[in-house]
This record gives sequence, structure tokens and C-alpha cells, in this order.
Amino acid sequence: MHGNTPGETPELTRDERRRLRTRGTAVAARARELLPEGFVVGSELVEGHDGIRATIAVRPPSGTVVSAGFALAEPDDEEALARQIAAGAALEAMNNPTRHPPAGR
Repeated sequence: MHGNTPGETPELTRDERRRLRTRGTAVAARARELLPEGFVVGSELVEGHDGIRATIAVRPPSGTVVSAGFALAEPDDEEALARQIAAGAALEAMNNPTRHPPAGR
């Protein structure tokens, strides 16, 4: 259903879902290109109270997961989103350096 009835989330057609998934995959792929080895990048479609969104998540080698998402209706600026999420993940890794136990333990 394509309505804005209170309490209902708008449904996406099969083609809209495919386009959203494709955009999310493209953002994840570009973020992966921007980051060095050790960062794990993924994307998925997530259904929430405001509809279905593409979510991209990056797990840095240290620190917490960084994620961002967008809806189909939002502007197509995959490059900017990929750069923002890659920068956020890099900053997270820099602020939480991997701690190695002292040698001999």
C-alpha cells in the first residue's frame, strides 16, 4: 500500500526494494574501497516505524560499529554517504586503538 495512513508504514514495490538494495550495496562497496583492510562493511534493508531503509554498517578493527541509513525518497548521493561512513569508522578506530597484551603473557 502506498499511503500515509497513521500507524501504517509505506510499503515498497518489488522494483523499489531492488533499487534501494542496489543503492545500499553501492554505498557499502564504495565505503569498502575507501577503507584499509580490517574494516568489515555490510548493507541490508531494515524496516522501521518510518518505512524501509537501506542501512550500511562498518565494524572497525577496534571500537564500535558505525552505521548510517537512507530511504528511497532521499537524494541520491551515494559518494557523500560512503565517504561520511568511512570517515566515521576511521575516526572510531583511531579513537579506540587496538590494545595488545605485553609480550610474554
